[in-house]
Amino acid sequence: MAPQIRDATHRDIPRILEIERLGFSTPWSRESFERELTLPFSRLTVAASENGKTPLISGFLCRWIVAEECHVLNIAVHPDFRRSGVGAMLLGVAISEARAQRSNVVTLEVRRSNLPARSLYRKFEFEERRLRRNYYGPGEDALVMELQL
Repeated sequence: MAPQIRDATHRDIPRILEIERLGFSTPWSRESFERELTLPFSRLTVAASENGKTPLISGFLCRWIVAEECHVLNIAVHPDFRRSGVGAMLLGVAISEARAQRSNVVTLEVRRSNLPARSLYRKFEFEERRLRRNYYGPGEDALVMELQL
């Protein structure tokens, strides 16, 4: 069964944290995700498949929509579900929402070394705009990518 994209809840935070820790060397904290759930301009969504009483969360995406811009802060997919379309589903929903909210641009940062993520973003027609040296720490540059809407 294909996952559905829905708003995250506090009950989803443990699984989100698990995915975050598997995907990033400097993961966000529980408090960071809980704060995102309270901010009026933030959306934290999950890809969830219903598996009996417990939803199986395979990925998440956090974004802000502020001043006609959608900024993707964080996106991750559990390693067991990578390359299955979950990341594309999450990103597609975020882009659709940005268009509906009349945003002019969607922006994000991605590790320069993360070729699979960069490839996904290019499929959505994101363009690499700038380099942020050492954004993720010494020797870990970020590329700023933009999608004009």
